[in-house]
Amino acid sequence: MAPHVHYTVSDHIASIRLARPPLNAFSIAFLDEIIAALRRAAADAEVRVVVLSSDIPKMFCAGLDLDIILGSSEETVRAFLNRLYIELWEVQRTLGKPSIAAVDGAARGGGMTLAISCDMIIAGEQASFGYPEINLALPPAIHFAHLHRIIGRYRAFDLLFTARSFSAREALNLGLVSRAAPTALPEATEAARVLAQKSPAAIAFSRAAFHREADRDYTDAVARAVDDFCALAVSPHAQEGLRAFLEKRNPDWPVG
Repeated sequence: MAPHVHYTVSDHIASIRLARPPLNAFSIAFLDEIIAALRRAAADAEVRVVVLSSDIPKMFCAGLDLDIILGSSEETVRAFLNRLYIELWEVQRTLGKPSIAAVDGAARGGGMTLAISCDMIIAGEQASFGYPEINLALPPAIHFAHLHRIIGRYRAFDLLFTARSFSAREALNLGLVSRAAPTALPEATEAARVLAQKSPAAIAFSRAAFHREADRDYTDAVARAVDDFCALAVSPHAQEGLRAFLEKRNPDWPVG
């Protein structure tokens, strides 16, 4: 099977490019490829910065394959979330070098989780963002742990509970992305070049200190998010929401 993650290194910058058509949706194997690429960059002393982007036009990452949840056991869902919520965050936390998400298309659900695990998010004009989980009767659980810290309680509630999509410009105004540019990847590459010129030791030490202060109590919050998502994912409401989405119809929510 051809790899769905393309990994290259140039000028101390590791480029991790997602390429799983049509939507870069997460399967467990695809997520494992992404985590493996991040670990590869972490272990390479020549790499000083990581840039995460997509090779799929107009799409960064649509989130998870719905068949991970539809008709699955809680154990299967938990195995996936342990990768997405815990392993991904841990490998990013211990990366030892900055990571930048270059978002030039749609980021939804788990795609938001992937982008927000990076140290910087740079959005292109074609980028759009959203948390559609609640429309499928799923909780955007991981985002309960951090989104309110970034953009404030009431704006976070708006985005998470209305599930509306929003533009790169709004994301910038909210403080959810670092920068907006006509195209994200060139801007992200230039930012990576600036970071790559600095002392790797100073960056690694300072980044670890930054994460320590910024992410207090986050590990406990992530563990709770896994439990919360699993509890609802196997419920009749979530299963109906997923089937309705796939069948392109309005959901018929169970009573009770």
